[in-house]
Amino acid sequence: MQTVASRAGDAQGRATAPSQPYDPAYDPLKSATPGQGRDYAPTYWIGTAGEPPADDGPVTGDMDVDVVIIGAGFTGLTAAIFLAQEYGIRATVLEANRTSWGCSTRNGGQAQCASGRLKRSQWIERYGLDTALKLHRECLDGMETFKTLIKDIDCEPQHGGHLYVAHRDKVMPTLEKEAKLLRETFDYDAQILDAETVKRDWVGDQDAAGAMHEPEGIGIHAGKLAFGYLRKARALGATVHPSSPVLGWETRDGVHYLKTPGGVVKARSVGIATGGYTSQSLHPQLKNRLLPILSNSIVTRPLTPSEIDACNLHTRQVLTDTRVLRHYYRLLPDNRLQIGSRSAITGRDAPQQKYEDVLVNNMVRKFPALKGISLEYSWWGWVDVSHDMMPRIHQPDPKETVFYALGYGGNGVMYSAQAGRRLAQWIAGDGKQLDLPIFTSKLPFPNIREMVESQAFAPFRRFGQRFLYRWYYLKDEVL
Repeated sequence: MQTVASRAGDAQGRATAPSQPYDPAYDPLKSATPGQGRDYAPTYWIGTAGEPPADDGPVTGDMDVDVVIIGAGFTGLTAAIFLAQEYGIRATVLEANRTSWGCSTRNGGQAQCASGRLKRSQWIERYGLDTALKLHRECLDGMETFKTLIKDIDCEPQHGGHLYVAHRDKVMPTLEKEAKLLRETFDYDAQILDAETVKRDWVGDQDAAGAMHEPEGIGIHAGKLAFGYLRKARALGATVHPSSPVLGWETRDGVHYLKTPGGVVKARSVGIATGGYTSQSLHPQLKNRLLPILSNSIVTRPLTPSEIDACNLHTRQVLTDTRVLRHYYRLLPDNRLQIGSRSAITGRDAPQQKYEDVLVNNMVRKFPALKGISLEYSWWGWVDVSHDMMPRIHQPDPKETVFYALGYGGNGVMYSAQAGRRLAQWIAGDGKQLDLPIFTSKLPFPNIREMVESQAFAPFRRFGQRFLYRWYYLKDEVL
């Protein structure tokens, strides 16, 4: 299996060499910070993205700036882009390790028309129809934001929509009901396909009992997208400082003093965009507000034409299945197959071989012709799940100029661009016009109902997660 070599450079506008190796057992609920200057995880995206573009080097002294963004992933970089483009504000972006070291280069590269983990029918149940319709429009607007951003970024887009594959017969009535709701209530052209059509014309997934096809969905190369965002942000005047974790935070007279290893950064406003790598101690408004969940991903060697035919891989659209512990997968532009799903509970357990083995077995269950195929990449990463399954782009305390964009629940590839845009609005003073619940309320603590929905039993979150994973397995595969 391939790994990623460290890349050297200097602090004069070039990518900087990591001071520490990649930490495979990192755990945001256990580690005080994500580290400093750690190398990238050995992902397909980093292994095939080419040389990382120039950055601004670590913080090397005290700084006095207007806006700091913490986190140089998709959200942080797009926030910096929109601050510059729409408000003329040049942000200073602080990153603990390498640029886009966390979620942004460990995901499945699936840009779906979604925000959080809930379906449209669940939006109606929770918020009512009017708000659900507005949330849908927000997602459609987010897709347009994303498409516009990537027009001049060579991130290997695979257009065509999203195929949501029913993994068992019993799921089809629910899927049919959801598709009807999408067409008739949301004016969104979701279509139901039967099992024979899916396996013959789309993908030979042996689990498939049918599928719902939705028109919006784009597969992208996550590493090339991240590097493209970095180039774009810096070209617009933002500065991006890797190897600069926030080790301490004081707010005095409305001004924020962020302590990094290289100096204190003084800022008037701070945006937090740290995703699944948010430290418990970063800011009091974030403690226990997220449940980080691990997701594993593997990429095979390139498939031969005969193997592609044997798997009936007739589409390169993004694919997911209907399991609670869902799989996300697709045929990449270079004919490798990528597939991912949920993984270990703790960072300490993440490197165990059994989690990769489970994912390989599930791949072979879907595509028996791939039994014994070699893997070229295998990795895992943390997903930021909110306790009510919906993201927040919000100012948690109206007396403080602190804002965050967090809680995508695995649907952040597309929505992170829109969230970066909304975060920029908040920082620039335009946030009060945003009236959806994801903009007007804090990331919640779990209540009794949400403990079950969010896979969290506070304060015994990990214990509850183990219990729920077992229940979800039974629900997905047995009951």
